[in-house]
Amino acid sequence: MATPDKVTPDCATPSRATLAGVGVLVTRPAHQAQGLCQLVEQAGGRPILFPALEILDIDDTGPLLALIDRLDEFDIAIFISPNAVSKALNLIRGRRPLPQHLQLAAVGKGSAKALTSNGLKPHIYPATRFDSEALLELPAMQDVNGKRIVIFRGDGGRELLAETLRERGAQVEYAECYRRATPKGDIGALLKRWARGEVHIVTVTSAETLRNLFDMVGQLGRQWLQKTPIVVVSARAAELARELGCKVEPIVASQASDEAIIAAIESWRTAH
Repeated sequence: MATPDKVTPDCATPSRATLAGVGVLVTRPAHQAQGLCQLVEQAGGRPILFPALEILDIDDTGPLLALIDRLDEFDIAIFISPNAVSKALNLIRGRRPLPQHLQLAAVGKGSAKALTSNGLKPHIYPATRFDSEALLELPAMQDVNGKRIVIFRGDGGRELLAETLRERGAQVEYAECYRRATPKGDIGALLKRWARGEVHIVTVTSAETLRNLFDMVGQLGRQWLQKTPIVVVSARAAELARELGCKVEPIVASQASDEAIIAAIESWRTAH
């Protein structure tokens, strides 16, 4: 697979052809894009890797390590993303075991799967919709008065989860364990592919990725992007796409998994 600053070449012969001839722009961070690219290939499509988000280590781990040292004080640990799982667990396991009483919560299926892959049992996570709103609807997140909750996340982000839990009486702290950045992509190569009609649909897995993509491609690229169908994984990202001037109604996948994104692309292909 290409490095983050490259646009990938067309890939190998697929085993099925539901997406034959379809060029799919994959904007996941480079280290998380392989699975989706492989599924596109297997469906006969052409994955075009153009990461619009980069996950980096935080500059100062001191506050995070200090919080990890007092994990016994918390009742629930919430992991916002698979990146939060991997970054946090690497540091936690280097210093201490997880407290046995600590309940592990995940905002989405990807985060729950990442916990399971690390030999941990996610106790609290939504079964269908995968966002902060869905997590807050769960019974375990309703009666939190007096509980201490830590949220492992990247730098910044939405405040809804912490604010709502505090309103319900919980004491909430953030553990920021990674930072997000805009990568340097080969814009020229991507625009050439767009001009040749090789980019048929775009996949975006977060609102921040979509904003970055609009910034990265420049004025000319935005004209192409606004005319190209976009698959998103949340209503919030779909609304942002409309605000950014997308002329084609965004396609919302049922969840943020690679399989759901492929299913959304296949449904779009069937309709067109």
